[in-house]
Amino acid sequence: MKTSKNDKKLHKTIKIAEISQSTEKESKEEECLNELDNHVKRSINACRTEFTESKIFEVEKAIIKQTYEFGRLLIQLYLLSSHIKFDYSQHLRSGTYYLKKTLRYRTIKTVFGKVIYGRCYLKNKNSAGGYYPFDIKSGITQDGFSPLVIKFVTNLATRMSFKSSCELFKRFFQWTPSTEAVQRLVLGVGKYGAGFMKELTSSYEGDGEKLVIEIDGKATSTATEEELRKRRGKRKAKEARRGCKCGCQRHRGKSKQKGSKSGDRRKRGSKSKNGRSITLVAMYTLKQDKEGLLHGQVNKKIWGSYCARIEMIKWARDEAQKRGFDPATSKNIHIVLDGEKVLKDGMSEYFKEATFALDIRHLEEKIWKTGRAFHAEGSKVLREWVDGYVEKLYQGEAGELVQELKELLKSLSTRAENTKNKRKRLQELIKYMEPRISMLQYKELMNQDLVIASGVIEGAARYVVGERMDCSGMRWIPQKAEALLHLRCIELNGDWDNFFDWVYQKWTDGLNNGDAVQVRTNAGIDLGEKYAKAA
Repeated sequence: MKTSKNDKKLHKTIKIAEISQSTEKESKEEECLNELDNHVKRSINACRTEFTESKIFEVEKAIIKQTYEFGRLLIQLYLLSSHIKFDYSQHLRSGTYYLKKTLRYRTIKTVFGKVIYGRCYLKNKNSAGGYYPFDIKSGITQDGFSPLVIKFVTNLATRMSFKSSCELFKRFFQWTPSTEAVQRLVLGVGKYGAGFMKELTSSYEGDGEKLVIEIDGKATSTATEEELRKRRGKRKAKEARRGCKCGCQRHRGKSKQKGSKSGDRRKRGSKSKNGRSITLVAMYTLKQDKEGLLHGQVNKKIWGSYCARIEMIKWARDEAQKRGFDPATSKNIHIVLDGEKVLKDGMSEYFKEATFALDIRHLEEKIWKTGRAFHAEGSKVLREWVDGYVEKLYQGEAGELVQELKELLKSLSTRAENTKNKRKRLQELIKYMEPRISMLQYKELMNQDLVIASGVIEGAARYVVGERMDCSGMRWIPQKAEALLHLRCIELNGDWDNFFDWVYQKWTDGLNNGDAVQVRTNAGIDLGEKYAKAA
């Protein structure tokens, strides 16, 4: 059978690949094996001779350093050996690509340090494009970091500031990515968070009979447009205009103080936080025992977003459906929230048969606030006044309590100056309670052993948002903070390992499909038109 010209060219190209790999095998792999062998021998000899007179503290430090060097060499060997055995011919049979003869080297940063490896480039004959098939086979993205590095630094960033994440990473691995790289990795990994939560079902095994949903909001400080302009400008130029030539932190502060005037100070009552609200949802089930008591929380999940409230209400609806509780018909759904009307109206629309409870702690706080208008702070009579009204709530007498407050309001003079604050506080309390009477059936709810206080979501607001995203001096761009918020929820839900395995599979699928996969990005998450209108 005659061989065509194209077949001859193809066989020649494949032969070049084989020769290239053979050359690499004779030099680089042998060199790496020798280095590994020498490294092990040096380490063993050091423990038997050099270290015998040293303290264990010094020995541990030396062994850690040697261990990381050993790990780096093993990764190097893995990449070399994998490339030697890699078959380029399967990528050349289509005839669309041809193989570049010279190996192209690349540095990838692993947890053990920098590793340099070589691979061949396939050039498209008909266009300017091409790709590295060995990178695809090895699951290496275009970021220059190994997947484990990405996993570790983004995980740390969910717990602490980006700078602290880098410092802690360096403590353990002897090197660190830059804070800018960590921020961009968080944005890149965070964009997968919503998709993961949407597909998450395996962790809901063993759910209880009652589904509890708690929902609340928590604001974080966000950067104004003016602050963003200042950040993005060149510091040297800005400090020169202020009279600070060196630009160091100490003299920047001094020049700023020197140039400020009393009129530049923030006025009393002005809002410097520029807060944007995060809507948080906590969802869990309660299991019923033989006596009818409910135990939990089972399969608790926390999720949050800067997007409009209605979007989080829809998320809660879909999540309830996924867990086997039909929002339209199920009477085994119980919802606890504060007095925010938007949340109550939205949840009532999507959970028509659910029972509702107004967080009793919020209501108690308002009763205390009203009581302070009548009695001295810390007095025994104030405590008795508040306890009497709160007891009525627990006894299921919310309607009677509202009527009693109205009678008290009528008894106050409408002209006397000393009753003005009392009337105001009473009016506020009545206005808060009266439209929410249906949510104040605490005795009936307690008889069913249901939740009447939103402690879970209040705690979530503190540890999900407050401890990481609402610290002193922090200013966020909501579209970018959304990515970190999603990752923090996943981490605190205990799903981090499953999430990263799921994400890495997405990356490898993209590589196999011929996509140029790069995790790092500077783009935030689109929060939708509804957020823009609300903001």
